[in-house]
Amino acid sequence: MAREFELVNALIVEQLHSDVDMVENVGHYIVDAGGKRLRPLLTLLSGAALSGCDERHVKFAATIEFIHTATLLHDDVVDISSLRRGRATANAEFGNAPSVLVGDFLYTRAFQLMVQLDNMDILRHMADTTNTIAEGEVLQLVRAGNPDTTEAQYLEVITRKTAILFAAACRGAALLSGADTRTVDALHRFGLDLGIAFQMIDDVLDYAGDPATMGKNVGDDLTEGKVTLPLIHVLREGSGDQRDTVRNAVIERSAADIDAVIAAVQSCGALEHTRSAARGYRDSALACLDVLPESAARDALEELARLATDRDH
Repeated sequence: MAREFELVNALIVEQLHSDVDMVENVGHYIVDAGGKRLRPLLTLLSGAALSGCDERHVKFAATIEFIHTATLLHDDVVDISSLRRGRATANAEFGNAPSVLVGDFLYTRAFQLMVQLDNMDILRHMADTTNTIAEGEVLQLVRAGNPDTTEAQYLEVITRKTAILFAAACRGAALLSGADTRTVDALHRFGLDLGIAFQMIDDVLDYAGDPATMGKNVGDDLTEGKVTLPLIHVLREGSGDQRDTVRNAVIERSAADIDAVIAAVQSCGALEHTRSAARGYRDSALACLDVLPESAARDALEELARLATDRDH
């Protein structure tokens, strides 16, 4: 998908243009930082696995990346983050207000691009998707610092906040390709389950990853009070001391005892438990691809799903 991928990146740069210098400066700062571009790649591969990619798939892929980038800008302000993708966050570099406002610009630019697609089904679904993402952000904020967060509540947050955009990336491609309802729904489910698995691995890496490789600080989730699956497992299965250590760290939203927390999640099997859960969702996602005919694009979707759960950053 190299040619289509280049077209997406070129369109992103083109659509960052604004008469307001600050918009372009902040927009380019975060877009130029790179990232996996996983969501737009899902759009391109899903389209290729069906009737093939055209300029509409490229435009929708750029739309998906704009929405994702907007959420990153807003997330970093809410979380008071200072490091992303190995360098200072936009809010650390430019301030909170510019980051929030440029995030708004990217959201609205995404919808301008979607209007050009002239597809009401996609527009309706993306309106619902962005609304769900916003609700997920609020849920995460409300539940921060609560050590009594359940696994079901955790799943609800990561589904709304992360997985739903993976699902939209695949579903939109299928709609643009004129796929039947069964195929559209299957690709939606593929993206949703893959997104859940992807986030679970992110949550593992927060306690097991290399900061230099990940481009963020180990323990960031803890300082933000996020109760992720590794911590939930310790709070459920750990020893009394381990549970107390994690509970206090979550309530205080502090990484002061990060070494003890890491030792707890490693010794009581929390990381492997989370990886196993992620592999379960990955396998569920892979089963959804049975609706697609055999092709290099389908093979690539399968490989992408495996890479998403076997990665170390």
